[in-house]
Amino acid sequence: MTPAPYQSGVVGIGARALHTTRRALIDDLGEAGEARLQEIGYAAGEEVYHSFCEWLRQAAGVSDPGELDADALGEVLSGFFNLLGWGSLSLERVGRSGLEITSENWAEADPANQAEFPTCYFTTGMLASFLTCLAGGNAFAIMELECRSLGDTGCRFLAGSPETLEAVYEALSEERDYRTILEA
Repeated sequence: MTPAPYQSGVVGIGARALHTTRRALIDDLGEAGEARLQEIGYAAGEEVYHSFCEWLRQAAGVSDPGELDADALGEVLSGFFNLLGWGSLSLERVGRSGLEITSENWAEADPANQAEFPTCYFTTGMLASFLTCLAGGNAFAIMELECRSLGDTGCRFLAGSPETLEAVYEALSEERDYRTILEA
């Protein structure tokens, strides 16, 4: 039996509650609602990270995530987030400075939403904070490139330093290939 990950202040809520919260905040606040969801997600990320560390100690006998083999990290994170109810995920390096996180069943996405833009705002904040903790305080930013709420087959997030993702955003807005930035 896998140990329960609900420790360090982490609580479980249903995906429908998260979808309802997103709709309410965006309906009431527009873009400010998107920013609030990211802030809330960012606040959650550190507690989720601490819960991950406790779970890892019980599930794998590893006291520090840094002890994990880099090739196993994606599978371990997938197991943890799946156990929390977020869904499974995979990790892939993109160039020298990017990390791609993909999921075909991410809980925050709502395929019935038929959105115009990616909608996993809470997740972008949570993963930024979580990865910042995992990297020993080196800042991470997250950008969602594809989303099941748009009708995509999965959610695809790009992780990197804030400066790198700012350059990626500029490239995307100018319709240039962002991957060249990640090779630098």
